Amino acid sequence: MTRHFLRDDDLSPAEQREVLDLAARLKRDRFAERPLEGQKTAAVIFDKTSTRTQVSFSVGVADLGGNPLIMDSKNSQMGGKESVSDTAKVLSRMVELIVWRTYAHAGLVEMAEHATVPVINSLSDDFHPCQILADLQTIAERKGELAGLTATYVGDAANNMGHSYLLGFATAGMHIRVAGPDGFHPRADIVADAERIAAETGGSVSILTDPVAAVSGSDVVITDTWVSMGQEDEKAARIATFGAYRVTAELMAHAREDAIFMHCLPAYREYEVAPEVIDGPQSVVWDEAENRVHAQKALMTWLLKESE
Repeated sequence: MTRHFLRDDDLSPAEQREVLDLAARLKRDRFAERPLEGQKTAAVIFDKTSTRTQVSFSVGVADLGGNPLIMDSKNSQMGGKESVSDTAKVLSRMVELIVWRTYAHAGLVEMAEHATVPVINSLSDDFHPCQILADLQTIAERKGELAGLTATYVGDAANNMGHSYLLGFATAGMHIRVAGPDGFHPRADIVADAERIAAETGGSVSILTDPVAAVSGSDVVITDTWVSMGQEDEKAARIATFGAYRVTAELMAHAREDAIFMHCLPAYREYEVAPEVIDGPQSVVWDEAENRVHAQKALMTWLLKESE
């Protein structure tokens, strides 16, 4: 059966641990796995602009022995003259993996339904699961065992990062708190899914509005941009809405003394995070960015093996 990774809970807790263990091994030994030797090709498709996703998947596919075929959907037939389902069938005859950074999550679901090779969500409007694997790897490097740790995400809790932190961190057995203003909370169905997972793993899920209460006692403090792609016209209003959720040294002081700060980048200093935090000693954002390569290499290797 072909395995796909479209949302964080497409991996069971045991499977997530396997991928993270493999990611740690591949960070120690960069060329330990070469499932794309040959060279085999992975299609990496972009509907949205990218820095870390494009570089990390390009480097990762090459490290695994393969050829990264970077595709700009605007310069292809997909979604215009050719349906997503037909594209999936064509690409499956030519490549070993399909990686897609897109808008509507439904497109990824359709791609996976018709592809006979693994499909990876490298970002959609609803989820960003590859980022969460890199974040979990980074936390494990600093904190050891993930289960039982408390992580807090503050800011726009209704976006893809809020959704993926709920699912991915609950799968890891962590206590995940998500804090945002009224009207900017995660979808109810995703909260319910995360609560169900947490009940099985020993984690917990909390949705809050008070950033201080959310951060208090946390091992990890996380934020993301308040103005995502496509929201530029809302910039002034969103900055006013989320101002109380800016991660400053004062807010970090409510977390544990050894807490770490994370941001998936790009970051806008003076908006969602103060410079002294993101550039300070508690910040692990550069390790987090690097770990996109290792976590995604592990994911691709694991999916290819499971899909044999």
